[in-house]
Amino acid sequence: MKTINLFKSAFIALFFLGSTVAFAQSEKTVTVGGAPMYPSKNIVENAVNSKDHTTLVAAVKAAGLVETLQTPGPFTVFAPDNAAFEKLPSGTVESLVKPENKATLTSILTYHVVAGKMGSKEIATAIKKGNGKATLTTVQGGKLTAWMEGKDLYITDENGTKSKVTIADVYQSNGVIHSVDTVVLPKSE
Repeated sequence: MKTINLFKSAFIALFFLGSTVAFAQSEKTVTVGGAPMYPSKNIVENAVNSKDHTTLVAAVKAAGLVETLQTPGPFTVFAPDNAAFEKLPSGTVESLVKPENKATLTSILTYHVVAGKMGSKEIATAIKKGNGKATLTTVQGGKLTAWMEGKDLYITDENGTKSKVTIADVYQSNGVIHSVDTVVLPKSE
């Protein structure tokens, strides 16, 4: 009897494991930084696997935003890739991740986040309604302007810096990520 119950338990475990693997394999993924981004995973669970976003992930950890970006959200994240951070003046990233600069880092990172789930279609609709521009309010409280040039989607910060969306519509369980090629910054005071 114990052998039958053990066999039954093992069969059930294998069935659920197989179902989970099959589900993960059947999800429509987008590859970012060499890794598949699974819609069933949250923003942090996916971002840590992207080789193109290691600087962003380190910054999110230094700012203490990991738990926030694992909540249900939803969030729209304009995620700067490593090359975007490399455009900043030398030493900027190293300085920002220091504990004494956590507030500034948090402000910059939350400036890249908009509450709600806005895919490129929703952003394009807002741009059309706004006669070529859409103003997005960030979690930080500042404004980003979304606009299009041909089929390319851009955001511009309050300082006039523009950033191109290089990979759009990377859906997550708690929002959507749009990879961008430039770090945008809130207005300097």
